[in-house]
Amino acid sequence: MPRSNRPRRRAGAQPEEESGLERLMAGWKRTEQRRDGEWNVQPVSAASAAKEYTCPGCGQVISPGTAHLVTWRADGLLGDASDLAARRHWHTHCWRIAA
Repeated sequence: MPRSNRPRRRAGAQPEEESGLERLMAGWKRTEQRRDGEWNVQPVSAASAAKEYTCPGCGQVISPGTAHLVTWRADGLLGDASDLAARRHWHTHCWRIAA
């Protein structure tokens, strides 16, 4: 019988769950310098976009299934958790022209 190359878990072992902060910080993100400071920018793929958001740039709805960006301050005074709680979802085009 051929061997299986699937990873095996120990009996009773639960997969590790990451907090929202760790999950968002671990993705493919970059830091951008803007007039008003430094921002973390993380793309969200169309497959991962499951909720509806309102873009602060144009005021239009970002529909589920639409690729977009999530941004939050990188140089905030109140710390990472506070900055991440104040994150906003932008249309990619709106974020580019808001510079």
